[in-house]
Amino acid sequence: MAKTLPERPRAVLVGVQLTGVTDEAHAADLAELKRLVHTLGFDAVATVSQRRQRLATGTVLGSGKLKELAALTGGSGVIPSGAQGKTSKAREKWEAEADADPEDASAPVDGNADAEADPLDEDDDAFTDADTEAIAMEPGPKPTVVVVDHELSPSQLRNLERATGVQVLDRAGVIVDIFHRHAKSHEARMQVEIARLNYLAPRLREAPGGRERQQGRGSGDSALELDRRRIRDRLAELREGLASIQKDQDQRRYARRDQLRVALVGYTNAGKSSLMRALTGSAVLVADQLFATLDTTVRAMQPETRPRILVSDTVGFIQKLPHDLVASFRSTLDEALEASMLLYVVDASDPTWAAQLEVTRTVLREIGADVVPGRLLFNKVDRLDAAAREALSAAHPEAIQLSAHRPDDVALLRKEIIAFFEASMVEADLVIPYARQARIGEVYEHTTVVSQAYDETGSRLRVRGLPGAIARLTRSFQE
Repeated sequence: MAKTLPERPRAVLVGVQLTGVTDEAHAADLAELKRLVHTLGFDAVATVSQRRQRLATGTVLGSGKLKELAALTGGSGVIPSGAQGKTSKAREKWEAEADADPEDASAPVDGNADAEADPLDEDDDAFTDADTEAIAMEPGPKPTVVVVDHELSPSQLRNLERATGVQVLDRAGVIVDIFHRHAKSHEARMQVEIARLNYLAPRLREAPGGRERQQGRGSGDSALELDRRRIRDRLAELREGLASIQKDQDQRRYARRDQLRVALVGYTNAGKSSLMRALTGSAVLVADQLFATLDTTVRAMQPETRPRILVSDTVGFIQKLPHDLVASFRSTLDEALEASMLLYVVDASDPTWAAQLEVTRTVLREIGADVVPGRLLFNKVDRLDAAAREALSAAHPEAIQLSAHRPDDVALLRKEIIAFFEASMVEADLVIPYARQARIGEVYEHTTVVSQAYDETGSRLRVRGLPGAIARLTRSFQE
């Protein structure tokens, strides 16, 4: 008898469309959040969306939308007494006017509203019909998780949990948790743990009675203070260990300094791992999910060329990637910084590919990798019709269109990569004394040997390669 799979936890997505964000961009953000939530193991069964000029100070949503959200989760829709802040008289007057005329989006706002606003911040924007429609939810048990498409402060998380009665996660927390689950190598686990502790530290909460002095805890520190101290100590330990690993990686990268290196960069799930497998024959994980792989893989392009061309697959990017993760994975991103060529992999079948490409370029600019020569690759074009492909060609004639699953397309890309490097190669003569013939393998590894002859001094090789590699080989055989 077949086993019944356990039902996945149900989640409600929450998004606020701020001023300047188009309907298409907002819908794309929520669709991406749904995929993130699914990757984390939840089923998104409803979405609560609202247009606002800014996030409500205490609860992200206005009071009306907050009650609609709470109705889905079984919460009260209000924050228990004692959690609310003060409300100024000017704001009370404005709120009364807003209640009388909810369509008025030009009502004056108290200059101190941010500082004194009620956490149940009233809806302060004009709504469209879409904003006021009833929220449909798939039939089944009530959701047990609320996921917000913004980074929340600790107080906003607490207030939403009190109002909805369920666990609340923000976008940054979801991404950090996905990274935590998918990290496999020792380095990746350390990098993710650093980001995770940095995320959790300000969100630690005092347990009931936690403000009292604890028996047997030394100087009388509270449990919360001790937890924060342990996090600081663990972060120091992790950073020290990561620095040692990164030193070894720097040495390996230095040893590859004269080799031809291609780095695959792009949005998560754009098909980088599939392309890596097609170019190198390596058994890297390929899965249709966000952040399936986090570890940088470096492999030689197959069939091998002379000199060898190394291909590296870097961690994928995403909108609103937490800064702590960018910082933690800086050593991984250095593969892109030190590459000879970047291949910007774009999912051409995604309608938001332009925004995704801009996210990739923004992160690479932050680490200084935007100066590395690159080529634009439109992947997954097998999902497009002829008209869409022609439109891409007209807008980006310099880009390469391919599908990582079509061998002919991969072969064409391989030729393009080889042609890119050959354009910067030069020819030169090397003389290798007979006493150093054992090192002739270095020449074949880093250059293409055009011809070889012998005389009384040793081997005379006519080679073709990068100027830097030839200069280093020349010095090494003259020493």
